[in-house]
Amino acid sequence: MRRFGSPPSAEEIDSIARSTLERLPEQFSNSLGDIVLLVPDFADDAILQQMGIEDPFDLTGLYEGIPLTERSVEQSGTLPERIFLYRRPILDEWAGSEESLEHLVAHVLIHEVGHHFGLSDDDIHALEEAAE
Repeated sequence: MRRFGSPPSAEEIDSIARSTLERLPEQFSNSLGDIVLLVPDFADDAILQQMGIEDPFDLTGLYEGIPLTERSVEQSGTLPERIFLYRRPILDEWAGSEESLEHLVAHVLIHEVGHHFGLSDDDIHALEEAAE
């Protein structure tokens, strides 16, 4: 666990997230397909406006795609699903908590993975516990 130094980079957060994905139960990790994982500093203005969010620090992660529970065979040619982990809001939340960065990144990532699978909040919580 890091205690000091320069803020964790996007590459470090990406590495933590990919490690978390490897710990997911097999039925989930095998079904993630070609989801793209991105770690920009903040959500862009269009996303914030679309979601009605004024402060970019209020959004730590986002799943962009069609949840598996809502797909149909008629959908084709869509862009790949993407999970965004917003570095600066994650770091801001981490600085104000007693949780490790690894735990916080895993929490945000699993929440967004849960949206991909169309999971309920209770199911997302159970998935998070299974990945610990």
